[in-house]
Amino acid sequence: VTQECYVQNTAREYAKIYAAEAEPLEGFGEVPEIIPIFLVHRPANNIPYATVEEELVGEFVKYSVRDGKEVNFLRRDTEAGQKCCTFQHWVYEKTNGSLLVTDLQGVGMKLTDVGIATLAKGYKGFKGNCSISFIEQFRALHQCNKYCEMLGLKSLRTSHQKQRKTAALKSKTLPNSSSMKKTVPKKAREPRDFIASEH
Repeated sequence: VTQECYVQNTAREYAKIYAAEAEPLEGFGEVPEIIPIFLVHRPANNIPYATVEEELVGEFVKYSVRDGKEVNFLRRDTEAGQKCCTFQHWVYEKTNGSLLVTDLQGVGMKLTDVGIATLAKGYKGFKGNCSISFIEQFRALHQCNKYCEMLGLKSLRTSHQKQRKTAALKSKTLPNSSSMKKTVPKKAREPRDFIASEH
């Protein structure tokens, strides 16, 4: 329960900075807000700790990708969905790819029950509650929209493709390609730090 509050309120702080940068931009308009979540202590109750947050009334929508199997295409067609994807891109760029706010969902521009994935377990002393694979997946699937352009965010696709091309060129120049196969892809993939997800 404490972790849930910590995750959502950390994401909320990033959303406030995002809003401060995006709101003054001409034509950007309303910015998504992550609602605060509070921890309540009830000593007389069987469950001594609970969380309290504003009730969101209306159609509840998942705007961001949770995993490879669940891609919500609604997010590309709605203003809130596009701005959520831009927020993810903005946080990713702001933290140099070290942190990603995931599971963006809510009613309209009001979001709740978000997650956080971090590249390193103790990034800035922060424990994420989502797997690092969320970051890899975001980098591969994110499609920039007009709000990404307004904020001057760099396309993830081009930098990702450039890295692939340079890796491909290096493999061609090596005389023994069989040793290359053994050393590069497997070692790069095996030592992943998975953070147990509570979802």
